[in-house]
Amino acid sequence: MWKCESVVGASLDVDEVAALYRASTLAARRPVEDRDRFTRMLSGANLFITARIDDRLIGIARSLTDGSYVTYLSDIAVDAEFQRRGVGRDLIRATREAAPQAKIVLLSAPAATDYYPHIGFTRHGSAWTLDALG
Repeated sequence: MWKCESVVGASLDVDEVAALYRASTLAARRPVEDRDRFTRMLSGANLFITARIDDRLIGIARSLTDGSYVTYLSDIAVDAEFQRRGVGRDLIRATREAAPQAKIVLLSAPAATDYYPHIGFTRHGSAWTLDALG
């Protein structure tokens, strides 16, 4: 069985997290091949929940939160070998417990749009994105 826990981002092994993103398919939408940018991406978040079986990283939730009003769950990655077993649900539960007064907001990967309503999320029709400059 896996264990979910909050960790300090600086304690994460960048290569281990990049390998997990690749194993989860999230790497297709994140800059894992640009090690410097990926490292900055990880260091910029202030809430990490990991899921491990012994020492093996099988899941991660990366968020930005003020701890009071909103938590932006920017990444949730679960190794494909462990998907559909409740790891993602546990990562979200632990994220919610870390900032219980804050609403969780996320942008879903296209393939996961049917997953989030199943676990209690409500679709929001007024989200907007603006692409990066560079």
